[in-house]
This record gives sequence, C-alpha cells and structure tokens, in this order.
Amino acid sequence: MFNEGEIKRENVWVTSKLWNNAHKKEDVIPALKNTLNDLKLDYLDLYLMHWPVAFRPGLEGFPEKDEDFLSLDEVPIIETWNAMIEAKKQGLVKHIGVSNFSSKKLADLLEKTNDAPEMNQVELHPYLQQKDLIDYCKKNNIHLTAYSPLGSGDRSDEMKAENEPSLLENETIKAIAEKHEASAGQILIKWAEQRGTAVIPKSTNEGRIEENIKSAAIKLNENDLNEIKKLDKHFRYVTGEFFVTEGNSYSNIYDE
Repeated sequence: MFNEGEIKRENVWVTSKLWNNAHKKEDVIPALKNTLNDLKLDYLDLYLMHWPVAFRPGLEGFPEKDEDFLSLDEVPIIETWNAMIEAKKQGLVKHIGVSNFSSKKLADLLEKTNDAPEMNQVELHPYLQQKDLIDYCKKNNIHLTAYSPLGSGDRSDEMKAENEPSLLENETIKAIAEKHEASAGQILIKWAEQRGTAVIPKSTNEGRIEENIKSAAIKLNENDLNEIKKLDKHFRYVTGEFFVTEGNSYSNIYDE
C-alpha cells in the first residue's frame, strides 16, 4: 500500500507486541512473521513483549485454569528476550522492548543480557506516577511509553472496578485545563510528555485525535506540575488480576 501513495514506509512508525502464548524461543519469530503477514509489512519499527506472563503455546483467548499458564521457570523471560534479539538481527524489527515490566524484572533481565530493552511500555498517569520506575529506566537508557494516560475508560466492564476515580473529571486537572484553555485530556497528555515519556492516548475519533496532537503547544508551569504531583495514589486501572487463577504464579506481576 505504501508504494501506491505519497506516504512512504519509512515515514510511518509501526509498533506491535508479542502475545503471551508465543513466549517459547521457537514460537517468537513465527508469531512475529504472522503479524508482519497480517500487516503486509517487511519489518516493524518496534516489537514489545506484551506481558511478563507466559501462556500455553497455541492458547486462544485468556487462560481459564492453571494448566493454561507456563511459569517463568518453564519459560524464563531471558529465553523469550533472546529470541526477540534474534528477530532484530534478522531485520524483522528495528527496535525491541518490553511492556508492563517492573524495575525488578528489568534489573533481572539486564543481568543476563547486553542487549537491554529499548522501550518499556507501562501504565502511567497522575494517579500512578511511578517516579522510581522512571528514574530506573532513565538511568539505564530505557525509554518509557505511558499507556492509559487518560484513565483507560474504554476498557471492558469486566476489567473495571466499582467507583474508579476519573482522571478526566478530576477537579485539579479540570482547573489546570481551564487555565490553559485546554481540555482535561490535553493536560494529561502534556503532563506525560513533559515528564520525558512517550504517550499513547487511544482514540478513533478524528477530532479527538487532532485535539490530542494540539496538546504539544501547551506548556505546564512548575505550579501545575506540583499540583498534579499531589494526585499520585498508586492506583492502577490495569491491575493484572485477569491473569490470576487459583494456583498460578502470576498474582504479583508488578512486584508490589
């Protein structure tokens, strides 16, 4: 499709993720090639290990019983990571990284490889600011991408807790937005950007996408940042509880 229009492949950044049922070393590159085939691409710009969680190979959907999981003793993260390094060597991806990794898991991985993740994509927003993780990643030259920057309101009802706090309706965020003649969403996006992280607000609405892009023109001052800093309550919208069955080893995937 790129050959038919004015947009060239090198002008478009494409990221995808390795799903949990393909963590064994022999499954990583075939899974990646399936993604490339689906997207009709020769390579990805960035490929991420979606979760530090391994499913039984070939499992469709989410596990329902302990036997649907493989432990990290059975499939160590370094095994999966080495296969991703090989994918990069083969030119199938330009950059490789991880997602939902704690500093503890990153430190363990860095002890075993000279090819550190180039990116860690994690939940980051004013209710979950994760300064220690940001500091660790900066120290080790790992870039961070903030997901759920607006509060992940588009999640399925099954993944939502009762009476979740709303970022978009937070009075502090709304007051800062009014001062800057901006939307609450624009303030949340700019906050993530000014922290030095990439940020990926999700939208399929053309007007909202344009509004999100215009957040780049906003400049939050020190007082704004200090007020937002007070909102941190280490609250996760994406708890990871959907990976927990009675006897598996994934009850504390964030190492908290």
